[in-house]
Amino acid sequence: MSNRYISFDTETTGLDFNKGDRVVEIGAVEILGRNKTGELYQTYLNPDGKEMSEGAAEITNITNEQLKAAPKFKDIVNEFIEFVKGAELIIHNAEFDIGFINHELKLANHEVKDIREICTVFDTLIHARKTFPGQRNNLNALSMRLGISGYDRTYHGALLDAQILADTYLNLTGGQVTFDLSEEPKTEVKEEIVNQREDIDFINFAADKDDIKEHEKFLDILSKKTNKEVNW
Repeated sequence: MSNRYISFDTETTGLDFNKGDRVVEIGAVEILGRNKTGELYQTYLNPDGKEMSEGAAEITNITNEQLKAAPKFKDIVNEFIEFVKGAELIIHNAEFDIGFINHELKLANHEVKDIREICTVFDTLIHARKTFPGQRNNLNALSMRLGISGYDRTYHGALLDAQILADTYLNLTGGQVTFDLSEEPKTEVKEEIVNQREDIDFINFAADKDDIKEHEKFLDILSKKTNKEVNW
């Protein structure tokens, strides 16, 4: 097993590559053993005419005009592959980023069809849910719970989030962790809500397992891209 890890994140024009959304920034931070080496990989990407969605532009502060001069994925794909090859990718909600990167590899007609052919993947979201069941586990909430500080979080950025994730991963897998008991539901509030609901008639709709799974995946994506826990 490799002792080289790459903390990895992307920013995208929107939430669904199947609807034409593209990667607009890649950020990666190298870790050897338990130490960040200072080696970074970052690039903005021209999304081939796909414009930033309003929500993506708001949280990243990336503009369509800014991306016009950026390289296209096909122009940087080999240097990106070279940087991550053989490492274990550390990703928060890996399914989202892996899906987008694999889509970019497909559009570039690259010989690597799935990034997992050359890397293993560690999903910190899955690990965090096992460590902190029932608590908020988006990257912002998780990193703050673990005492990760010193970063300007005004806007999202792939490299910024990869740096925060690197610290979070090292703490989560080897450092001291604490449980935030302030996130426990308040009994008084719960009782008040129950009392208010006594006079309301409810219609129950049952969702099947596939519907629930797809909905949970969608909520994970929203949480990842907004750094806010979405539970509805």
